[in-house]
Amino acid sequence: MKSLSESTVLITGATDGLGKMTAERFAKQGAKVLLHGRNEEKGFKTIEEIQQTTGNQNLKYFNGDFASLQSVAKLAEKIIANSEKIDLLINNAGIGGGPKSQKQRELSQDGYELRWSINYLAQVLLTRKLLPMMKDHARIINVASVGQAPIDFNDINMENHYEGYLAYERSKLALIMFTFDLAAELQERKIHVNALHPSTLMRTNMVSDHFGPAQTSVEKGFSAVEYLATSKELDEVTGKYFEGKIQAQANAQAYDKAAREKLGQITKDSIAAYL
Repeated sequence: MKSLSESTVLITGATDGLGKMTAERFAKQGAKVLLHGRNEEKGFKTIEEIQQTTGNQNLKYFNGDFASLQSVAKLAEKIIANSEKIDLLINNAGIGGGPKSQKQRELSQDGYELRWSINYLAQVLLTRKLLPMMKDHARIINVASVGQAPIDFNDINMENHYEGYLAYERSKLALIMFTFDLAAELQERKIHVNALHPSTLMRTNMVSDHFGPAQTSVEKGFSAVEYLATSKELDEVTGKYFEGKIQAQANAQAYDKAAREKLGQITKDSIAAYL
C-alpha cells in the first residue's frame, strides 16, 4: 500500500461515526477521498466540514441507498464514471441489529431481509462492480463484527425464525465469508482483502440506535482501520479476519468451503440482475 497522500480512497457510510472519522483523518493525510452516504444534504455538509478542518479539497460525495440493489448499482456506475482508480476501498456502511427481542422482519426494497441486504448483498454488489476500478496492489477492508452467527441456508430470508440481532450476526458472518473467497480470487492482482471488527460498541449513532450504551471510542475503531489500510506489516496478508489490530478466528462456518460455495451461489443469484 502506497502512502495515503498518493492514494484514492472510497469509504462507504462516510457521513457518520467511524466512516466520517476515517474520511477526515485520511483527508488530513492528503488522500483523495470519495465519500458515500444515503442523505445527499448530509453528505455535502460532511464534505464542507472535512474541507474546512483539513484544507483538503480532493473530496467527492456519492449518494446511494444500500436498501436498494438498484441504487447500489447506480452508485457504482457514478463512481466508475468519475474514472478514479481506487487504491483503498473501505466497506463501512451498515445497519445495526435492533433489539434482541425484535421479531418483526424488515425488508429491503428488493424483498430481502433488511440487514442481509444492507450489510451483505449491497457490499458484495458494490465491490464486484468496482473491481475494474481497483488498482493492482490495492486493499479492501470489509467492516464486519465480532457478532457472528451461522447462516441457515434453508431460511436465508429468516421467514421462519426472526430476531433483529441474529439477522445482523448472520449478515456480518456472510461478509467475512465473502472476504475469504474474494481474497483468493484476487491473489493474482495482489489486491488484499481483509475483514475487520474495528472495536466493540463504539460511540456512534448506529450503536446508540441499535445496541445501547457505548463501550469504546470511535478513535479506537479508526486506529484499527488505519492499521489495516496502511500498515506495511500487512503487505502480504489477505483473506483474514481481524479484531482490532489482532488477527483472530471468525465463526467456524466461515472456514467451511461447502458453506461458502453455497453462499456464493445464493449471492450470485441475488445480485446477477445488477452486475
